[in-house]
Parts: sequence; C-alpha cells; structure tokens
Amino acid sequence: MSKISIKGILLILLLAIFYPLFGYTQNNKPNIIFIYSDDQAYWTLGISGNSDAHTPNLDRLAKEGAYLKNSFVTTPVCSPARASLMTSQYASEYGILDFIPQPGHVLYKAQNPIGLDPESITFAEVLQQNGYKTGLIGKWHLGDWTESNDKKYHPNNHGFDYFMGLTGGGTDPSDPPLEKNGKVRTYKGLTTDILTNDAIAYIKNNKSRPFMLCLNYRAPHSKWLPVAPEDWKPYYALDPVIPNPNYPALDKEKVKSKMREYLASTTGVDRNVGKILDLLNHLNLANNTIVIFTSDHGYNMGHNGIEHKGNGVWITKALPKGTNDVPAKRRPNLYDNSLKVPSIVKWTGVIKPGTIIEELTTNLDWYPTIVEMAGAKLPSNKIIRGRSLVNLLNNGKCDNWNEEFYSEYSMINYAQAYMRSYRTKDWKLVKDFKNPERDELYNISKDSEENINMIYDSRLEIRNVIEDLENKITEQMKIIKDPLLKTISIRKD
Repeated sequence: MSKISIKGILLILLLAIFYPLFGYTQNNKPNIIFIYSDDQAYWTLGISGNSDAHTPNLDRLAKEGAYLKNSFVTTPVCSPARASLMTSQYASEYGILDFIPQPGHVLYKAQNPIGLDPESITFAEVLQQNGYKTGLIGKWHLGDWTESNDKKYHPNNHGFDYFMGLTGGGTDPSDPPLEKNGKVRTYKGLTTDILTNDAIAYIKNNKSRPFMLCLNYRAPHSKWLPVAPEDWKPYYALDPVIPNPNYPALDKEKVKSKMREYLASTTGVDRNVGKILDLLNHLNLANNTIVIFTSDHGYNMGHNGIEHKGNGVWITKALPKGTNDVPAKRRPNLYDNSLKVPSIVKWTGVIKPGTIIEELTTNLDWYPTIVEMAGAKLPSNKIIRGRSLVNLLNNGKCDNWNEEFYSEYSMINYAQAYMRSYRTKDWKLVKDFKNPERDELYNISKDSEENINMIYDSRLEIRNVIEDLENKITEQMKIIKDPLLKTISIRKD
C-alpha cells in the first residue's frame, strides 16, 4: 500500500471522528428543535424511574442522547420561567414576577400591561441574525398583544419569523382558538396534536435551510382531558403510586384521579414528540438536527400535601388556617418538585448515546448553550446569567461545576409571598420576605423530599448554616439588582 493511500485513509478516519465536533460550519449549521412542555414534572418520564409513566419516545430520546437528571428552573410558574429561558436572566430583572393574566382572566388589567421588554435580546433573535429561520409554535405567555396596537409583546418582535399558537397563557386541550399568520380561528382536534401538525409542516417547509423551532406545548397543563384513546389506555385501570401517602389528611382518591389524568396528558406529549422524531428520520434530518426537550417548571401531585407548582394548592381534606397574605387553600412554595424539570438533549455525533448528566443545570443555561450549538456569538451588550452546557454534554461530566442554585418567586396572584431561595448540595434555605414565619430550611442531602423544616432548630451549627445561606441570598439579590431590595430591610450583622 502506498504512502499516499495510507495518508488518505488516515485523513478519512480523522474526519469521520472529528467532523461531528467541528463540522457545523456557516453552510452546514445544525437545525435546532426546542420542545417545551408546560407544567411537566421531572418524575413523569419512565427514565426517571416512574414505572407508572408511559413515555416510550422521550425515554428513547434520552437513550439516544443525554438525560439531565438535575435540571432546575429559576421560578416555578409559567411567565417568569419563560422569561428566564428566553433571556438567560432572572425574571425579576424584567419585572415579570408571576404568571401574566390574559384578556378574559379575572386578574387581567388592561391598564397595566406586563410582558417581555421588546428591547431584550432573546436567543431566537441571536439565531435569526445568524442565518436561521426561526419559528415558535404553541405557548409564548410573555405578554398580550391582542388588545394593543403596537403588538410589542408578539413573538415576531422577539426573534421569531413564524408564529402559530396561543395568544395568551391558557386554552382548552381540544378545539382551541389559535393564531396563525396574524389571524385567530378555532381549530378542531386535540391541541397537542394540532400544534404538532403545524410543526411538521414548518419542518418540511424549511428542511433545505438551517432552522430553529420552539415547539411549546400547552400540555400537561390542566385541564388534562380529553386525550387521545391511546394516551388514556395505560391509565384508565391504573392504581397509581402516590408520592406521599402518609401526609396528614391527604385526599388520596383525589390524588390518584388527578394523577391518572395528568400522566395521560404527558403521554399525549410523548406521542407527539415521537411524530417529530419519526419525521426527522424520514426526511434524513436526524443527523443534523439537535433536539432538546424540557419543561417550563415542575409539578406536585400530592407531594408535601399539595398539587400544582410554585403557586401550590392544598390537596388535603382539611386546610390549614389562612392569613391575609396566604389564603387557606394556597401553598406558595419553592419546593424542588416545583423547580425540577425533565431535560433531554440529542445531538448526533457529539453527545454519546445514553449519557447521564448528574450536574445541576438551570433554564438560564439554555440560551448560551443554543447560541454555541448554532456556532453564533453571545451579544456583547447582553447580560448572560447561565452557562453553556456544550462542554458538559460533550464530556458527560465537568470538574469544578458549581452545584449551587438560586431561585425566586414573588407570588402576587391569588396570594402574597416574596420568596427567595439558595440551594447547595446539602442544604436549602427558603426565605419569604413578606411572611417571615414561612421561612424553611431543609437538609436536602438527607431529606430530599423536603419533609422536615429545620428553620427553628436552635443548634449552633444549624444557625450558622442559616446565616451563611441568608448571606448568599442577599448577595445574589444584589447581583441581579432584585427590585425586592427596595422594599425590604436586609440584616446588616
């Protein structure tokens, strides 16, 4: 064999090995599909260890890519979580504290419009400016545009060339009114299926150029039914395992009934994700398309006696006594179950199939991650709070990864609770600056379910832990210039 042929073979082998890492050039950018479910807890996937969950397509996606076991969001309700996703900043930095009521909602105030500042720079805008065709299908929930002339909160003003979906935060699981090409009409069928069908058309229409698609499902946000018969089939006779059966006065039958409906809705999401994955294979796009799946925040279903998310509701037969700030049925919280989400990334040729990421990641990280995946640069005039996950995904682990996590939620709808939290690998402190008697401390290294509140433990070592975490909360609030600082007094000693 000649020298030239040997060199040629070696060159081919080297290209085969290293091209997936360096081959995404300006002319061969990867497509990016970001699938974003609504109110989906991390424990709803089969891969999470939940034997009641029927999610074969998402489990398959995880086995073909990376499963992020400790993926968190910074605020456990819709609009703030979405603001953080799109900007890589805390929602309080944009004045988005709670979910944004839409026209027709009892809390909607036309004279006080709230939405994502049009001057913000979203990751969609960065990709749009770097040659990507960008689309958003589904739920935006970052401001109303139906009752304004400027439509400044419309997705088209935040980096999306194409939009089809909800004009507000909520709709029915079937026969929804949706906007497409600037016009709203009622579509017949299941909402999740309708959004997927439009996503399929979008992918087909843009298959010949780099595209980024945000497919933002409304499921499994309640109400959950109706679902397709095949989505209900695994659950109609199921006696589901409930997470906290011995919680005092827990309404177990209500938990089980709602659990069945909730899981059926997640299975509807899974079935539709399967359609997207099959389409990519059919169009020969799978090898050059990055697929990311995650959710806006987590969910509770009987955990700690509540259902719902950060604006939790008691699911017990007896309710605790309410206060002027927190009515009896409400349980504002920053529980891990409200903050932790399922997250999966498939990136053929870069991520080793079956990778498990143990490190703690947040929704702030998706912005710099997606920008790096696209081969673009972060805006020089933009604050970025998150970290790119590309090296972590490439290597499966990262030494000296910071595992500490700060979260926030100023609940102003239905209750008043100004919560800030700092979480380390061992401890988690939650402070409610509006209601200090609601402060919480958990030793999460021994009490991962956050059942034992140690805030009143008088031992010196515990008081030292509280003081240290309080200081970290204060430091973080100052870094992000939390507007709450203007209304509270921080201990100086």
